[in-house]
Amino acid sequence: MSVARIDQVQDARALHADCMRRISDFGDRRAFGILFEFFGPRLKTYLMRMGARDAQAEEIVQDVMLTVWRKAGQFDPDQASVSTWIFRIARNRQIDLFRRSSKPELSPDEPMLQPAPEQAPFDTLSQAQLEAHVRDKLTVLPAEQLELLKAAFYDGMSHAEIAAEFNLPLGTVKSRIRLAFDKLRGVIRRE
Repeated sequence: MSVARIDQVQDARALHADCMRRISDFGDRRAFGILFEFFGPRLKTYLMRMGARDAQAEEIVQDVMLTVWRKAGQFDPDQASVSTWIFRIARNRQIDLFRRSSKPELSPDEPMLQPAPEQAPFDTLSQAQLEAHVRDKLTVLPAEQLELLKAAFYDGMSHAEIAAEFNLPLGTVKSRIRLAFDKLRGVIRRE
């Protein structure tokens, strides 16, 4: 790169940094126009190379430049150049758009989104009896297993939270809960 070209690049960087400062400090529309005119076409080309369609790229450019206008005060010339900052915003918007578009739309007819059918009174009674039966069988568990099982299922604590709360190793918590399940399963099956 020639010395003249290096000087041009440095002048452009200084101009862009000054434009960011003027946008931040004074809401200078002319400075914003300079940035938009310079970066708009470059961002669109960049986004299209990353896989965005023409209309998507234009929409992202508009969003990015609006972000530049709104958040110019967050730009720090000691951290990055204006172009690096703006292109990073564009890249992140492109990734966000891709993530949103790759998620399938939910159908209101999705079975998992439908309310559970009402249970017949007999089914409700059977469920209540089963729960009472299991609650009665909890008495066969040793105190250290029962305490951890209650923390997990009645208090809704994760294994890691239980380990911290009871000052136990995580493996001990998991094994005690597993042993409690095994013991309950055995007692209920024998009946």
